Amino acid sequence: MNAAPADQRPDRRPDTPGLAALFRTVTRHQLPRAVREFLDSPQLLPVPVPTDDRADLAQSVELAGRLYGGRRQPHPLDFGIVLGAAELPEGLAELARPLARTWVAEEELADVASFRARHSGSLLLVGRYDRLTLDPVRDLLLDTYRGRRHGLTLLSGRDDASVGWNIAKQYAEPALDVDALGLFTDTDRPPRLPGVQVFDDRDFEREDIQARILGTRWRRVAFQGHGKDDSVNLGEFTICGLNGTATAVPGLLGPRCAYGLPCYKPEDKLVPLNRVEAVELVLSACNSGPLADLALYDPKYQLLLNALDGPARTVVSAVSVHDSDRPENVAWMHGALVGADSVDTLNASLAGSHPYPAFMRFGLPSAPEDTPPPPAPADHRPDPLLLTVGARLTAYLGSELLPHNHPLRPRLTRLARKVDLWVARPTHLADQSPEQIHGSLTADLQSLDHVITEQVAANPEHELMNYPAHFGDRSSLDPQVREVTCHCGRPAQEFTRRGLLPHILDTTCAVCMRCGDVTFRLPDSPALLAHAPDEVEQGGVLEIRAMVTAARSGPVRLGLFVPSYLREDTTVEPVTTRLRLTGGRPEEVGFRVRFAADTAPQAYYFTVFAVQDLAVSTARRHFGVVPRSA
Repeated sequence: MNAAPADQRPDRRPDTPGLAALFRTVTRHQLPRAVREFLDSPQLLPVPVPTDDRADLAQSVELAGRLYGGRRQPHPLDFGIVLGAAELPEGLAELARPLARTWVAEEELADVASFRARHSGSLLLVGRYDRLTLDPVRDLLLDTYRGRRHGLTLLSGRDDASVGWNIAKQYAEPALDVDALGLFTDTDRPPRLPGVQVFDDRDFEREDIQARILGTRWRRVAFQGHGKDDSVNLGEFTICGLNGTATAVPGLLGPRCAYGLPCYKPEDKLVPLNRVEAVELVLSACNSGPLADLALYDPKYQLLLNALDGPARTVVSAVSVHDSDRPENVAWMHGALVGADSVDTLNASLAGSHPYPAFMRFGLPSAPEDTPPPPAPADHRPDPLLLTVGARLTAYLGSELLPHNHPLRPRLTRLARKVDLWVARPTHLADQSPEQIHGSLTADLQSLDHVITEQVAANPEHELMNYPAHFGDRSSLDPQVREVTCHCGRPAQEFTRRGLLPHILDTTCAVCMRCGDVTFRLPDSPALLAHAPDEVEQGGVLEIRAMVTAARSGPVRLGLFVPSYLREDTTVEPVTTRLRLTGGRPEEVGFRVRFAADTAPQAYYFTVFAVQDLAVSTARRHFGVVPRSA
């Protein structure tokens, strides 16, 4: 079910005696005087809008009357620049004057780096769409990306009248009862947060999405799907950029309808973007708002310009391609619920995916004191434990270490599928928090570590215990060798064999000239040493102290076994044990081996093993059984 039905409450305005209409349509000739009068009495007079012969803008002014309940004094940005000021009709620059504290000449943008060094605060660009070109907008976007306060803001439109309309809307305050939040996505099935109406491909099959969008007054609404400059796909429904009243430019490329062909989607399911009643529109599709000299289609068909023609005070569009997915949908929904800036939120969520700003803001951001601070860039790096476990699962399942019918394989396969989902950005950053993933992963690991420990204790010749030879045979020797001390007290050498294939794990071994290959372990797994007397009498007890250093804090399972030819004559206590250890700190655990009275005197060995995070570490110690003294 959707979070809430369409907003069908009646219009409501503040009960202010003598409140004039919010907007007043004027001609280009009337504009200068109307602007002067408005700026002299901004709380009493309507905001002038130069519609001229733009019937579509006049309709947008009517729609805006349903969205906005009063006027506001905009919170100015630090700096402002009017692009092509000499080409704009008299009055437009004056209407924009309160929107920035300091206005700077366009000529200063000749050197963007120098300009930003002198003017490092928030920046507003005002100008027709044909002025929003790669140079200088690209450099300004990159320079203000992840800025301390909202970065770059634009006010624009397809012509002078549209520019004036978008300046005028900045003086409007949303009506109190316009509070609907909506997300329409054709590429995701995000969680449905309370307070946000969420629609995905399943809803597109059973609901009249066109009626839902056009029949609701939205505080904020986001459209996410595939498309081009002219459209966003929502199943069979399409967010459409065509403004039928605009004049096409001869010679410019257009979509199918520009050449008399039918739309590629059902025309009765088109949603004209300039008729959507929303205070803020978010166009979360690649290239939904390209710069003027990078646009694919004639401005007559462009989503961004059609959105700017409509009643929306703020339009958020994508300047290029981006990897927006579930993390951005969830981040945007959470941000919308608390009034966070959409551009800052979306760009922060995408900061780990690409090094450039994906979204631009058309329309002033809220005052800093009214909005949460810009979010920190999302950390898209998975938990290191997740990567370590993933590599081990790949090795165990992708090599021939375990037979195809080995009983461990089904459980390892299930965990591998989980890990693959967890490292995927959409799942890792949206459906579950890193803390939830870590908790689920460690729970799975504890269960599997227990199974591995019990299987090895029951059968020390378990296939997994052959990993040093299996991986070592498919490795090359790392030239770096470390001098260490064997548990017998003599010097030993520790070295690593590097796997030659992606599914072959590195292995680390310590060799003593007296004791042989003493220890084996995988990188980032527990380190072991085993201390015991050199001899034990027949019928006696060998006291063993195992020193274990966990790779990370958490549970470690340990066990001890003797060679097969000694097992009938011995009892191991305990066979296995579980300790919660602190990573990097050596700790001691005791074992006992009891010998039968008739155990044959000779040299033997025991092996202590530790299991943590699917890795098995071993330490082998030689000893001798001697005849019982008289």
